[in-house]
Amino acid sequence: MISIKEAGLKDLSVISDLAHAIWPAAYGEILSPAQLTYMLNKIYALTSLENEFLNLQYKFIIAYDKHIPVGFASFSPKEEESSVFHLHRIYVLPRQQGSGTGKMLLDNVINAIKKRGATALTLNVNRYNKARSFYEKKGFIISREVDIDIGQGYFMNDYIMELLL
Repeated sequence: MISIKEAGLKDLSVISDLAHAIWPAAYGEILSPAQLTYMLNKIYALTSLENEFLNLQYKFIIAYDKHIPVGFASFSPKEEESSVFHLHRIYVLPRQQGSGTGKMLLDNVINAIKKRGATALTLNVNRYNKARSFYEKKGFIISREVDIDIGQGYFMNDYIMELLL
């Protein structure tokens, strides 16, 4: 039985651990091992997650299967327009994919932001990530392509996708 709970500051280490377990499978064929390690260390360091939680006001949720964490998501309003929210991340352990856990996480985010008056939800997805089809099935459309410099000569080559609510 899957349950979803809002994460607190003390849960950020669970999110970091999940990311380190999920990313090699999600990006192993897309990113070089060096870029994968660089991004994990940059994005999922506890100090980075704490900054997002405390200063950037990201909301984090964790999916549990019988009390075992199996996935997570984070979201926040976009700075320039509070009725538009951004899904910063949504990941599910490989063994959990196809079980509906990702859909439950996304539905939870959508329900939460609708309560806050959201009119749209945006996200970035790597242009080569098979998760793109998951978002398209949920009604997201590609609005543009971006190449984001993340340092050390690495770029995130993404689509920006949008769901109107």
